[in-house]
Amino acid sequence: MNEKCFFFAGGGTGGHIYPALAVAEQMVKLEPEVKVRFFCSNLSIDLRIFAKTGFVHASLPISRFSIRPVKLIDFCTSFLDSSKIAKRAFIQNKNAVVIGTGGFVSLPVCLAARKLKIPIVLLNVDIVPGRANKIIAKWANKIFVQFEDTKRYFGKRRVKVDVVGCPLRSGFDNPQPEKAKSELRLESGKKILLITGASSGSENINEAVCSLLYNLAGFADQWQIVHLAGRANYEKAQKKYIGARISNKVIDYFDDMPNLLSAADLVVGRSGAVSVAEYAAAGVPSICIPYPYHRDKHQYLNAGKLVEAGAAVIVDDKRRKDESMAERLWAALEELMKNEEKRKQMAECCKAVANKQAASQIAEKLLKS
Repeated sequence: MNEKCFFFAGGGTGGHIYPALAVAEQMVKLEPEVKVRFFCSNLSIDLRIFAKTGFVHASLPISRFSIRPVKLIDFCTSFLDSSKIAKRAFIQNKNAVVIGTGGFVSLPVCLAARKLKIPIVLLNVDIVPGRANKIIAKWANKIFVQFEDTKRYFGKRRVKVDVVGCPLRSGFDNPQPEKAKSELRLESGKKILLITGASSGSENINEAVCSLLYNLAGFADQWQIVHLAGRANYEKAQKKYIGARISNKVIDYFDDMPNLLSAADLVVGRSGAVSVAEYAAAGVPSICIPYPYHRDKHQYLNAGKLVEAGAAVIVDDKRRKDESMAERLWAALEELMKNEEKRKQMAECCKAVANKQAASQIAEKLLKS
């Protein structure tokens, strides 16, 4: 019998890639000779992440879905091309298993697998499954999810659902905060306020924080800022920090989030499914600013799990007549940066949400499939 080959399909954001990498890491740890392959997008974030791994990966030409006529044609063409590429790979590896991790990359790969009657597994870490995952769920033999609440969104297919948590990179098992501090040349005697807009950055968060640098100067003696601004907005954010009284390190992206999050005393960031799982695993109190433009508001629901546990607060990223997002953020920042006891309580509450075993549990189940 031919050796199984496991194909992971997902990309476009770190949230679709890191859980897959976490599971693949554990699979190789359990069975060093296992064959693992990845399908990702040709976006720079995907290529940057995979460049630092030893896994074989193929970039698909798939573009994001759009209802605009020209872009819709591009999507359909790239979808068919991507599905053909996946199909050829499956034919060369006859005993294949496909693991879709969501988003526009996973759909053409899973469709090709369905046509060839290849087993499909879905990894869905957001509370609310996206459009691609709702389609893939119809074909999936098994669905792994992070939250118990997610079951109801799969209706009659909930019998396939296994609640295991969010797969996290092995770095969260034994983080080394001093390594991140050394790499970024941070001041050893100061607390760390980490600002992050996830893998692509967030212009709204960047602007809000930069507008508060005068206010944050009052914490300059005790605190320093590490700001992950995103590649597209890095230079713009960096310029706004010129002359800031509070010590800062502004960078576009940082790979070693397990160590950096474990070094942080407070994090401000988006609340994608992977992000909230990482905040909890690192035991860092968080100010979650959910991305406000998703129709299903799933980042609000993700953040809500941390808030329920007492590990986070939510600041709404919406324009209001009476106050700006920056004003709401400052109210939360000022309270938490002043109150060390509150931060300690929130850090302790992270334990109720954290689950560092999901990757190994999924890996074991896939290898036995």
